[in-house]
Amino acid sequence: MSERLPVHIRINEAANGQPTSVRISLRQAKGWHVNPLGRVNIFATQSGVEVGGHLRLGKEHFFYIDGTCEANLEPGELRVEVTKGPEYSPLQTIVRIAPGQISLRLAIERWTNLRAQGWYSGDTQVLCIDPFAALLEGTAEDLAVVNILAHERDSVEFGRSWIPNILSFSGQFPALQRPGHLVVVNTLNTHPVLGAVSLLNCHRPVYPLDLDDEQFGRWSLADLCDQCHRKKTGLVVWSDTRALRTGYDTPEQRLQSEVPADLILGKVDAFEVTGLNLSGLTDWYRLLNGGLRVPLIGGSGKDSNAILIGRVRTYARLAEGQEFNYSNWIEAVRAGRTFVTNGPLLSLSVAGQGPGSVLQVVADQRLALHAEAASAVPFDRLELLLNGDVVASATPAVGGLSASVDAEWVAQRSAWIAARCSGATKLADGQRVFAQSSPAYLEVAGRPFQPAASVIKSLAGHLRKVADWAREEARCDNERYRENLLSVLHTALERLRENTNPA
Repeated sequence: MSERLPVHIRINEAANGQPTSVRISLRQAKGWHVNPLGRVNIFATQSGVEVGGHLRLGKEHFFYIDGTCEANLEPGELRVEVTKGPEYSPLQTIVRIAPGQISLRLAIERWTNLRAQGWYSGDTQVLCIDPFAALLEGTAEDLAVVNILAHERDSVEFGRSWIPNILSFSGQFPALQRPGHLVVVNTLNTHPVLGAVSLLNCHRPVYPLDLDDEQFGRWSLADLCDQCHRKKTGLVVWSDTRALRTGYDTPEQRLQSEVPADLILGKVDAFEVTGLNLSGLTDWYRLLNGGLRVPLIGGSGKDSNAILIGRVRTYARLAEGQEFNYSNWIEAVRAGRTFVTNGPLLSLSVAGQGPGSVLQVVADQRLALHAEAASAVPFDRLELLLNGDVVASATPAVGGLSASVDAEWVAQRSAWIAARCSGATKLADGQRVFAQSSPAYLEVAGRPFQPAASVIKSLAGHLRKVADWAREEARCDNERYRENLLSVLHTALERLRENTNPA
């Protein structure tokens, strides 16, 4: 075997020739992985263990670098794979390392730039990773915002709980940042029956992070939501925590929690998914058809070196002329100017207005609907949805990388309209390619939105089940605490009845 010598590797941004943070994989000599100097080739992939700086997807090992690294390479072929999020064309190439070669220069190219249109991507659920590592990984995956969530975890090794990143809590301000990229640390608050909420852009940590396993003590999740909203800036997210095996295990169980009541009462600002597919979005469609306007957001649920940061991400569009900062990004999410994706880039226009818009129209007014999707990986179908039903669709041209669809709709009733695209192509982490926009809402004069009776009945049934648990099974230190939660649930049930039978 030839002698391995250190080679300086640099990955440039094609547009300016400057080094740029990326995710890189190096293979040489019978396909063996080569690790950059200072990194190990065998690293932990268990939840919560030494998270950050490297990634294993299937059999592929990746390393995050800030644009440069060194690796001991032998002369011969070197297979290089470089990625930088969905707006860059992946670079896969084979180069030949010559004897005595000391440097290697490659470039990665952006194929689109959504920031120029006011769209900034973020990951709403990142766990167990140091903020410095999160900034490196987020920059390398072209995430503008990384939301780290401090949360309580059980330690098998020490037989007690611990709270990673609580000392890095930054709330309304970046814990770390680079131009165009920032990391913020907030909290994830959970209960195995009541559900889970993330409290973003919060003025302080709101405790408890983990309501007791068999009792909810003095607090309901509604109380935590109110604390987050106390300064008018906090954003409460109905968190997707299936990956953590806490709060719920199935979509059906997710609705059987306190959080639907909090949403009905206006205490929840966004609905989160950590996996993108039709079955995973069913709950969200049902909520919209129940008359509950809630933006869709997405996060990776990253808590190990086997989960890609930004694997599901939220694109949020800032208001016209706004500068990028955390507060403005949060307000874009609150306004529903979002789409969620694991790759495809999606746009929606309803009479010239995008996601989150509320359009006041008259009966029988004709409205132009338009959607576009573009992707670095192929997809199969682009669809326009009206109250969850497909009203128009298109397939991409040869190659499957772009499509557009147009339709005209006569406004006969109030409705929500959204776009989605999907495909059979599997990504490196096993997901099938998918993207979904938040809705635009149509309010037809004299014809208010009619919530689906089946959804209202189902939601009411879920809330009654939680009320039965609170009344009969939950252990409380004080009956006033039990009555506090029951009051939230009963008020939500009354609000449901009011929305179903308006005066």
